[in-house]
Amino acid sequence: MTSNPSSSASTYDVVLIGGGIMSATLGALLRQLEPNLSIALFGRLDDVALESSNAWNNAGTGHSALCELNYTPLRPDGNVDISKAVAVNEAFQISRQFWSYLVETGQIASPRDFLNPIAHMSFVWGPENVDFLRRRHAALQDHPLFEGMSFSTDEAQLAQWMPLVMQDRAPGQPLAATWHPAGTDVNFGALTRRLIQLLQGKPGFELNLAHEVEDLKPAGNNEWDVSVRAMHGGAERKVRAKFVFIGAGGGALPLLQKSGIPEAHGIGGFPVSGQFLRCTNPDVVARHHAKVYGKASVGAPPMSVPHLDTRVIDGQRGLLFGPYAGFSTKFLKSGSWLDLPRSIRMDNIGAMMAVARDNMALTKYLIQQVLQSNEDRMKALRDFVPTARKEDWELITAGQRVQVIKKDATRGGVLQFGTEVVTGAGGSVAALLGASPGASTAAPIMLTVLQRCFASRMPQWDARLREIVPSFGTRLGQDAQMCAQVRERTRKVLQLQG
Repeated sequence: MTSNPSSSASTYDVVLIGGGIMSATLGALLRQLEPNLSIALFGRLDDVALESSNAWNNAGTGHSALCELNYTPLRPDGNVDISKAVAVNEAFQISRQFWSYLVETGQIASPRDFLNPIAHMSFVWGPENVDFLRRRHAALQDHPLFEGMSFSTDEAQLAQWMPLVMQDRAPGQPLAATWHPAGTDVNFGALTRRLIQLLQGKPGFELNLAHEVEDLKPAGNNEWDVSVRAMHGGAERKVRAKFVFIGAGGGALPLLQKSGIPEAHGIGGFPVSGQFLRCTNPDVVARHHAKVYGKASVGAPPMSVPHLDTRVIDGQRGLLFGPYAGFSTKFLKSGSWLDLPRSIRMDNIGAMMAVARDNMALTKYLIQQVLQSNEDRMKALRDFVPTARKEDWELITAGQRVQVIKKDATRGGVLQFGTEVVTGAGGSVAALLGASPGASTAAPIMLTVLQRCFASRMPQWDARLREIVPSFGTRLGQDAQMCAQVRERTRKVLQLQG
């Protein structure tokens, strides 16, 4: 993707930092709502979508809680809590509506450019886990957002749903799975590039690749001075922005800290890297067509839930298994080993030490993951693919994630999983921190940014937003009729199965 040459402009309505799905989504939304805004995007790499949004750096799951067991914890009373699953699914329906609007209006030629229907499945073994999955299915099956979910313990049915998983499986072990046809595989890299192309096709947008934002300072009147350095040649540039969005993945935390806003005080980050086994045998790839999620190991972070994952990247089928967690002090895959130590400050060191104290299980898990051998990784794979041969799989390094650490009055500090929007300075700056479900919920997250940072414009944007996202302002989990309408419309437009 070509980068626009740096213009002579020194002031922009909006500066987007980071070349991933978050900046691209916010820019595309703003362009739909107010076409005359001047927008500049600065990305430190030579193209967009090369970090977490790159197709091989994430699982590509359209996170809608159809298969992710960590979104439905078991309560002490034995009932399954579906509240987070409902919230995640509602958020993904907003993304589906936004993408459908872009397809309907011809701004994206085909949903197949970035989206493919892939059944979402949960798979467990052992009496206790089978009982949990049965309870989970019972709790979800009558909810309008999860209509169409099937449950089975019948091995013949399981073999039909996932033949590769069931081939040569040892007899006598209790097994269970759920299956839902409405699952999706999303190439967030391809989607990012489509959204950036939409922005490039209009006046008032400037794309600056290989440009790193090094500093962010208040300039008065809730405006910001943004210091930028060219990665090739080192030329420096300073621009002014009326609004700044820091959507630089793991790199967002250091820039948020440099902003000096009070809302950033006490926030730290804990980086977690990931690896996948990628299948190199086309015959094996062809025998699996689903995203099959299992249960996470004790102490594992949510993004480490094991899954056997069909991918469709640039029209080619692929198969991944993982992730295997690792540890790196880098905040970005292309970052610095000094990222973590440089992020430790007097205002967040207490919270970070408290998290280290209270998360020994996570620390032990990460150490075990880092030290495991290839045979250990193959053993985990064979829980899902009993016939797996090591010569058919290669190890690849995925993206880097930075989990949010925040102060807590009771415990000193807590490690948060998920994503969080931090805003300050009268709504003139916003940053996105955290990880999964992340990219899948970029559209609703950016609507949150709009509501917080462009509150005065929301009344005039309201009608337009409802064209783009018809359910805007409605809780789909509480409106069965609207839920059915939204699901059916987006199913047809995006050519999905449910």
